[in-house]
Amino acid sequence: MLPASIQKNDKRASLLIILFSIIVFVAVVFLSKIKVELELPFNVHLFAQINAAINTVVSFLLLVGLLAVKRGRYALHKKVMMTSMVLSLLFLVSYICHHLLSDSTVFGGEGTIRYVYYFILITHIILAAIILPFILFTSYRALVAEFTAHKKLARITWPIWFYVSVTGVIVYLMISPYYG
Repeated sequence: MLPASIQKNDKRASLLIILFSIIVFVAVVFLSKIKVELELPFNVHLFAQINAAINTVVSFLLLVGLLAVKRGRYALHKKVMMTSMVLSLLFLVSYICHHLLSDSTVFGGEGTIRYVYYFILITHIILAAIILPFILFTSYRALVAEFTAHKKLARITWPIWFYVSVTGVIVYLMISPYYG
């Protein structure tokens, strides 16, 4: 196992994690209701493509991280998971940019595919809304070298984070033909 990377302070960490998670959630909800009119030299749906690319990489890294930890390669696991977190932060910035700069797109599929799309979209949105504090608490437990607690949380966090990243790509692939 690896040594602690940060000093343990559960009270402060919990406060910061909860506060940051609430701020991000409120910002995403609030900013999704705002439309900024800008003339950009590129199609604003480029942000959606960037988001899908980031989610694809994060999905891959989550698999690599899982394999690394299962093989006892803890330093690699840490690097991969921290990279996943940084990419997820970049995703968040790109996601907000896309929603600030583009109109909402309506899914145009009909029949069964419409129900499949909305099932994937709704579960993706709900889980994306709740995953951030899980990711941060799981990471915190690893960074303070509380690996038993980290492993217990990761068993919940990892599959949800993986589902959110994979379904983010699926939602993009399903909605992108309807971008105006």
